[in-house]
Amino acid sequence: MSIKRILVTGGAGFVGSHLCDRLVEQGHDVICLDNFFTSQKSNVLHLLDHRNFELIRHDVTHPIWLEVDEVYNLACPAAPGHYQYNPIKTMKTSVLGAINVLGMAKRCHAKVLQASTSEIYGDPNVHPQPESYRGSVNPIGPRACYDEGKRAAETLFFDYHRSNGVNIRVVRIFNTYGPRMHPFDGRVVSNFIRQAIDGEQISLFGDGSQTRSFCYVDDLVEGILRMMNGPDEFVGPVNLGNPNEFSIMQLAQMVAELCGAPTEFIHKPLPADDPTQRQPDITLAKAKLDNWEPQIQLKEGLKKTIEYFRSINMSDFRAPTPNY
Repeated sequence: MSIKRILVTGGAGFVGSHLCDRLVEQGHDVICLDNFFTSQKSNVLHLLDHRNFELIRHDVTHPIWLEVDEVYNLACPAAPGHYQYNPIKTMKTSVLGAINVLGMAKRCHAKVLQASTSEIYGDPNVHPQPESYRGSVNPIGPRACYDEGKRAAETLFFDYHRSNGVNIRVVRIFNTYGPRMHPFDGRVVSNFIRQAIDGEQISLFGDGSQTRSFCYVDDLVEGILRMMNGPDEFVGPVNLGNPNEFSIMQLAQMVAELCGAPTEFIHKPLPADDPTQRQPDITLAKAKLDNWEPQIQLKEGLKKTIEYFRSINMSDFRAPTPNY
């Protein structure tokens, strides 16, 4: 295997830091770029002494000139409360960030992967969601800054590919969880675990009947790596997620059971445009990514995640925005 110089934007984030672990372990020269809006240096602290790892504090909305062989573009706040906190900045991160990494890839003749999202499907009318489904997104709703920003980024990737021959990859990431989730990121798994560990009643938005599919972070990173290292004729987009579907109520009950917490829940109003269903069709991923499919199922993954949450000091973390 040849050693590559690899840039990971958003590399100190939850998913990005696990990806950096794998790339450093493989011996590549890894440049982690992050502005630390919703991430923290502690996620990559263990990598700082590695001679093949470098950390740069930088905002991807501004150009940066680096010489690289590959780029993984993961930079963007992903929890609704965070991306809605500054929606214009969120849109800039998706659009200007894509333009900046694509420009770098064009100049360096580098391969570049876009971490897109299942949110591009909106509140879907098709279930489960295949890559051919074009989505049902409210372009003027409170979630649109993220949904439409990621859709625009996909457009940019494919236009750079068609117009300039840039070697691209696009993955659509469904709900992911695991160690290094920020305890105050506002995502459903981290919210439930934090509340259960603290002995609080778990907060459910709506009646808990809405569904999600939860992919453990190690499985996701494996899919991302297979996509980047796969044949150039398959650029995506491709769904990466766990197709096993659970209601939010089922998730809450499982977390409460594993944490030994009360099973009485507080119900709060469902946020605007919150999808009622979310389940990936991973037929394409299995066919194109060497039969990739998640190996760690929800209960096992939750145990690992709860163990991580119990190992950290919650007071060392602060909510990145007032929304949580």
